Amino acid sequence: MTSLNSLFSFTSPAVKKLLGWKQGDEEEKWAEKAVDSLVKKLKKKKGAIEELEKALSCPGQPSKCVTIPRSLDGRLQVSHRKGLPHVIYCRVWRWPDLQSHHELKPLEFCEYPFSAKQKEVCINPYHYKRVESPVLPPVLVPRHSEYPPGHPMSNPMASLSMSVNVGQNSMSDPTMPHNVSFSPQGFSSSSSNNNALSSGISVPSPPTSLSSAPNSPFGLSETLPPAYSPQDDSQHGTESNHQSMDTTSIPSDADVSPVTYQEPQYWCSIAYYELNSRVGEIFHAQNHSIVVDGFTDPSNNQSRFCLGLLSNVNRNSTIENTRRHIGKGIHLYYVGGEV
Repeated sequence: MTSLNSLFSFTSPAVKKLLGWKQGDEEEKWAEKAVDSLVKKLKKKKGAIEELEKALSCPGQPSKCVTIPRSLDGRLQVSHRKGLPHVIYCRVWRWPDLQSHHELKPLEFCEYPFSAKQKEVCINPYHYKRVESPVLPPVLVPRHSEYPPGHPMSNPMASLSMSVNVGQNSMSDPTMPHNVSFSPQGFSSSSSNNNALSSGISVPSPPTSLSSAPNSPFGLSETLPPAYSPQDDSQHGTESNHQSMDTTSIPSDADVSPVTYQEPQYWCSIAYYELNSRVGEIFHAQNHSIVVDGFTDPSNNQSRFCLGLLSNVNRNSTIENTRRHIGKGIHLYYVGGEV
């Protein structure tokens, strides 16, 4: 039995030789099948295997195109995986971490690049170069203000400060500083023997009017709401929130218009793929609660995406076994802009 298995698992010398240039830890069996499939195609063309061996053994030397017939959909199936031929063999012999054809660009002297969509496709891995993903440029922030020193806009918050007075309360925190003042330059505090935190925060100043500088592009003036006190809740209730929001005054001649936010019609779109092929239509989620499962639902429920209804003539046993594990799937909720 052992000799019989070795007979059927025989690997031709040409395949073994080409596998000697394999890069990375690509799955051995799959890589062997990919190279074996290629050798069977190249044997029909005189000198094609020798040209490929020359390209792999002497990467820096010029080499001719090594081509195979282009399939109807442009892809090549090796075992249970299907992909573009030039991507498959560039992954085997040059870049094991290659993800897609978008990372490849043919060299100028290649006569049969995949992008040309000719009847023949060049799979010579040294007729392609890898295109790295562009790195986003850094965000440049000016070190100095565009306004000269002394200009009102050179430090627009220079006059703004907030004082927090700390009183007595049952909660003690010896590490908490007292009489903390905030300004654009930083925090400052003064020492005190009182180590308790008050139950409220008060600003000991009457309602203040903020007006923009004469040369400021902001032409509006704002009136700050009165200082907050916990006792106000029992007197005013929820009306205090509306009163404090109405303190901003807008000139009647201001050229402004309200912008109303509108939710998009679909908050997400879901596509189902088997290997590299999309199966079925894209599901657009309208309801805020949707289920994606592996069952069937003929009622066409808009809150449910059933993968069991989708058929694929190219589906193999591996995909069928994978689909059996989908089961109840997942339940997605869209609440307040978050999933």
